[in-house]
Amino acid sequence: MTPQTRPSPAPQVSDSPSAGRLVALIAVLSLAVFMSSLDLFIVNLAFPYIGKEYRGTGIGALSWVLNGYTIVFAAVLVPAGRWADRVGRRRLFVAGLVLFSAGSLLCGVAPGVALLVAARLVQAVGAGVMVPASLSLLLAVVPAKDRAQAIGTWSALAALGAALGPVLGGLLVQLSWRWVFWINIPVGVVAVVLALRVLPESRDEASRHRPDLAGAALLAAAVGLVAFALVKAPDYGWGSARFVGLVAAAVVCSAGVVLRSARHPSPVLELALLRSRTFSGAFLASILYYAGFGAFVLNSVEFLTGEWHYSAVRAGLAIGPGPLMVLPFARLVAPRLAGRVGGAGRVAVLGCLVNAAAQGLWLSQIQAHPAYLAHLLPAQLLGGMGVGLTIPSLIGAGSASLPPARFGTGSGVLNMGRQVGTVLGVAGLVAIPSHLGHGDALTAYRHGLELIIGFFLAGAVVAAAMITRRAVPVPVSAPAVALAGEPA
Repeated sequence: MTPQTRPSPAPQVSDSPSAGRLVALIAVLSLAVFMSSLDLFIVNLAFPYIGKEYRGTGIGALSWVLNGYTIVFAAVLVPAGRWADRVGRRRLFVAGLVLFSAGSLLCGVAPGVALLVAARLVQAVGAGVMVPASLSLLLAVVPAKDRAQAIGTWSALAALGAALGPVLGGLLVQLSWRWVFWINIPVGVVAVVLALRVLPESRDEASRHRPDLAGAALLAAAVGLVAFALVKAPDYGWGSARFVGLVAAAVVCSAGVVLRSARHPSPVLELALLRSRTFSGAFLASILYYAGFGAFVLNSVEFLTGEWHYSAVRAGLAIGPGPLMVLPFARLVAPRLAGRVGGAGRVAVLGCLVNAAAQGLWLSQIQAHPAYLAHLLPAQLLGGMGVGLTIPSLIGAGSASLPPARFGTGSGVLNMGRQVGTVLGVAGLVAIPSHLGHGDALTAYRHGLELIIGFFLAGAVVAAAMITRRAVPVPVSAPAVALAGEPA
């Protein structure tokens, strides 16, 4: 039998771990994604303190402390996930943790904004490597019967990290803005030690070809250009030549990825993934949902500190009750509800609608005079429930159609949707005139809530149309057949 006709071995997936070991590995993998999500938003409340230390630095330069991280993070996810499938998911996970922790150290000692931004890019590469490896390891080593709750825990801590970013940021800046970054170092060291002790290795043993590095570079460029265009759109103008040029360049790079992926024996992106109605629906719904979520976090921080004149600590604590609802709803309610209503996709639809209702409740009561307990707190609690229902359900619906050999690649695509959506939501919010310093502030916050509600409702529509069917995985060795048993 020739090498061309020899059957490929099954992808390596570890034996079922014991209950104690299962808890430990889920904890390690969830801790890592919590750290990466936390760093997307924890710097928001540190900006004024960084600006005071680096006098003469404008908000445009400081914004790259956040935007540079987001853009690089999004660009690295899919190539890193593809590489993890090939060279080893635990190996890439640990490497990402080390790089992320090293970047955090460099951020904390940075003597100027330029070096701080450079260190944030190092952080972003580390996060972009470890996040898809984290989810793909979880999918590979957790038994199918425990996978729904494991995904709930993993995704809940990802959402919790993003939502708690302003909370922890507001507390840590009272010591020094540098602790916003240094807090990652001891956590990262512990996570590396535990990862080496409890995580088994997992990879796609059937892969015999070198990954398409040129395709990976094109994909990273495409995602980076889209993210950069969204970040700069409020400055350039949505119809400006520079914005259109960036989008056109991203389209050209994307076309190059598709052409190479159709021809390369080990493409960076499996086109069969995108032919899956379930997977592509989860990807698109994630973009829309996280656009609403990212805009919500920023809008909340700006409203509390700008309109109600809360301190950084008080604003963080005011946001805190919502995130407390995420973990129980993601870990316990969402998996059980999925079993009753017919799948994770339907729970995702419900979660998007709950989030839209929470923001609608706040929109009906928002006022310039502080009334936290009566007006904002109920919306915060309801929104936290919606987050706990939606995020694990989107990840669960998307990952259900992934064959084991593509856990890393698929995880990278789903997480890329999260980052691109966050950038889209923040860019859309900043584009509202009063968020740029013009017009009535309270009106701007109301328009921001309307935008957020629109994103959540759009996510619900996409989820209802595309991911409410049960997904049935197919072997990766049949590229002409669409995933989830759907027509190509």
